[in-house]
Amino acid sequence: MSSAEEHDEQYKARCPTPRRKRTMRPMKYTVSLEIALPREKVAQLLADPAHLPKWLRGLVLHEPLSGEHGQLGTQSRVVMQMGQRKMECTETITRREPADLREIPKASVVHFDREIVGEGMWSAVRDRLTEAGPETTLWECENEYRFSGLLMKLVGLLMPGAFRKQSQQHMQDFKTFAEQGKDVREATD
Repeated sequence: MSSAEEHDEQYKARCPTPRRKRTMRPMKYTVSLEIALPREKVAQLLADPAHLPKWLRGLVLHEPLSGEHGQLGTQSRVVMQMGQRKMECTETITRREPADLREIPKASVVHFDREIVGEGMWSAVRDRLTEAGPETTLWECENEYRFSGLLMKLVGLLMPGAFRKQSQQHMQDFKTFAEQGKDVREATD
């Protein structure tokens, strides 16, 4: 069974509502940017839960329900505030390689994947960190969304660009935090 088929089977088992024959196609996109820091430093900053509120705009709460924060298999409750709307979901870490983010072998790609389930939505985020140069990291973030329920299907259908824009904003906020130490909670825009 291919990775995509295995992923679909896992989705079917976890999907909050039964799949119907006429379902909306998944929304998929990839965003990337370069960060002017070594890959090991970027990986450590991304994995440290103490830094999440400093760059993850709208984060209200990120607390482990089971497991150790950021480690493979850990499930966390995540609450985000977007304007007047609060969204609560469950995040599960589905891949973290290497497990130890110190002294990462030069040719290695750092993988950090998670699955997010909320009301009417399932999402997979697959982050890849590679060395772009001795002091530069390329961060690629592949996103996949599947929607259930009329409201979320409409949001996904009518506003697909908003999801990409939000992903790009989170990545840019992290870059600004990592390179310049700026905290999104102190932003005036």
